[in-house]
Amino acid sequence: MKNLKNALLLKHLYQLREFGYRYTSLTPFKEDEPDLSLPNTLEKLEKQSLECHLCDLSKSRTHVVFGEGNPQAELMFVGEAPGATEDSMGRPFVGRSGELLTKMIEGVFHLKREEVYIANIVKCRPPNNRVPTPTEAHTCQAYILKQIELIKPKLIITLGTTAYHYLSGDDTPISKARGVMLKEKGAMLMPTYHPSYLLRNPSAKKEVYLDLLKAEKYLRS
Repeated sequence: MKNLKNALLLKHLYQLREFGYRYTSLTPFKEDEPDLSLPNTLEKLEKQSLECHLCDLSKSRTHVVFGEGNPQAELMFVGEAPGATEDSMGRPFVGRSGELLTKMIEGVFHLKREEVYIANIVKCRPPNNRVPTPTEAHTCQAYILKQIELIKPKLIITLGTTAYHYLSGDDTPISKARGVMLKEKGAMLMPTYHPSYLLRNPSAKKEVYLDLLKAEKYLRS
């Protein structure tokens, strides 16, 4: 596209020179600006994400993992990125971490999983479940921000350091930031540990339980 634009520009300048022009203030060639706005429904936004090839993760993914749940949920969970099970099924949090998250939702909030909304910062699985690069996260960030805008949750619980960082811009370690409520993206945001961390460190479950009790109290207020 760039080469075509340059060729048309050069052709037009040659034509102007043949007509006797030595200087011109005319715009010789103008390319139409692309429409970069995102759709205003979750259905259309998901369809667009399924066709996304803006970063290299699209080359290795099996499925785009857009998110799922109640489109009018008061409570939204945002994680880091899909894992192997999520990539194979196209759904967020369906592996062991997902089983634990479902128990947390049902046990503390007394809600069914489908009554909340669950998504990730990055919609495609990074190879070997590595942390998304800043380029990958920033490229995909528009999708999660639009999801938040459309769902309008009362509370967003970020799971793990990556989700917290890219929604708040704060680099505070999750061990110090967890459980603290702050206003972000038109909703209250509270970070806590990722369920996968709890599977490796069961002793941290008590801290997460206390965080979720605080969140549940806020939702009831």
